[in-house]
Amino acid sequence: MKNHVIACMGLCTLALFTACKSQESAYKAAYEAAKANESSEVVTIAPQEEKTAPVPTTTVNNYDATVDNTPVRTIQGGLTVIKGDPLNQFSVIVGSFMNQTNAEGLYSTLTNNGYNARVVRTNETINGHTGWYRVAACSYDSKAEAVNVKTRLKGSYPDAWLLNK
Repeated sequence: MKNHVIACMGLCTLALFTACKSQESAYKAAYEAAKANESSEVVTIAPQEEKTAPVPTTTVNNYDATVDNTPVRTIQGGLTVIKGDPLNQFSVIVGSFMNQTNAEGLYSTLTNNGYNARVVRTNETINGHTGWYRVAACSYDSKAEAVNVKTRLKGSYPDAWLLNK
């Protein structure tokens, strides 16, 4: 009796593994259908009409100075520059780390890409951890310049934020 049960289980397992095999022809057909749709699909987006009157703007380095609601954070407890030049009034923070080595890795990447980066150690406590390493891509005396760079970095660093020293 035991041998029959083991033999049945073996046959069922074998049937499961052979029945679920995917067919190469199915993949090829789906690929060719997707390629055909891709080449024939044309998307047209009609321009939308502006429903409000345009607001006159004052532009400083692609920065719209008419409305500035860019949030700016301050850090409680003090900060120390570990690497790079001293901070100016407004800095664009692109990374926050508990580990100094990770912060210095991002610092090197930014420096190699032409940014005047800095690594700053803070004394703030977040989620029970004290002493964060913040990486600033750049630092300016003008908020407008800092916002402009933050906007340019948005694609690579979507969580970037402004620090007010």
